[in-house]
Amino acid sequence: MVNVVKNKLKNAMGKKKIITVIGKKGIAKEHLNLNILEVRNLSKDYDGFHAVKEISFALGKGEVFGFLGPNGAGKTTTINMLTGLAKPTSGSIEIAGEDGIKDIKKVQQIIGIVPDESNLYDEMNGFDNLVFCASLYGMDKRKRERRAQELLKQFGLANTGKKLFKAYSKGMKRKLVIAAGIIHEPPILFLDEPTTGIDVETARQIRRLIQTLNANGTTIFLTTHYIEEAERLCHRVGFIVEGRVVKIGKTVDLMQETQQAHIIEFTLENDADTLKESFRNAFPNIDINTIDHFRIRISSPEKIDLIPFIKFFDEKKCLVREAKMIRPSLEEVFVKVTGIEINRMKKEKEKGGEKK
Repeated sequence: MVNVVKNKLKNAMGKKKIITVIGKKGIAKEHLNLNILEVRNLSKDYDGFHAVKEISFALGKGEVFGFLGPNGAGKTTTINMLTGLAKPTSGSIEIAGEDGIKDIKKVQQIIGIVPDESNLYDEMNGFDNLVFCASLYGMDKRKRERRAQELLKQFGLANTGKKLFKAYSKGMKRKLVIAAGIIHEPPILFLDEPTTGIDVETARQIRRLIQTLNANGTTIFLTTHYIEEAERLCHRVGFIVEGRVVKIGKTVDLMQETQQAHIIEFTLENDADTLKESFRNAFPNIDINTIDHFRIRISSPEKIDLIPFIKFFDEKKCLVREAKMIRPSLEEVFVKVTGIEINRMKKEKEKGGEKK
């Protein structure tokens, strides 16, 4: 029987929890808890409506964790509880070793928050907004001004720092809101729909900024309804449906689980339709579909050996321009887990935003 006999918690950035364990042979072992966020049996009720129902999960230091689900599933309610904007009905939250419910004021000093809507002041310019946010974290005047200048430059806003916030474009506003969220260099950042409603190029810039922040050690909790964004950015994802977390796992592993067949797509020089009949005769146990005049997609429950197909195309004097393996996407995982089509979710989001 394993007994926990000592529990030390102290470290500035995440209060590493070192647990001394005595095993069967009486040998003491120390285990380092690398989780920066731990959520246990967290629930939230609104007048009898169970918005979030006993969810549990943890985030490791330095990871990007995507929190996905259909509109109204409880994503925003969850992030509001984690950041102190909503009080849980029950359960516990631990962030960087601190109690995220009882000591929320202390926790808010070490987390970054980027809400889905702007929380900055229209009548202040970009620079002053950042300096003001820095002052809320107790940064001295010289440090907060230096940090504001650094972030304006990093986010491509150096030339607009003296411009009123209300005159910023949507994309510029979004970048400044993110800059305000990391002004105090928090070890963990909560991002709620960071690329919603902005142009494609700015969305790309923000995704690159997220990757840079994470490469520099920031742990990121991300909600988004752009599933391809989560696939690109997240190490792990969790799915919430009707207030319950129904699936959590590494992004790559979850996509692999959904793979029902091995699929290869050939792009040909010749018209694919002319080869269809002879292809079926040569490979009767392989499913074949023509995508368009020049692309053939083959699938099999077993791994596909390319050599026989290359020989076939060579005999038919058909040049293969490209052969690529088609892998499952996180979108397929989302649809399987939630039963919701992505396009439907996006349309609902555009109509009225997410319910709590």
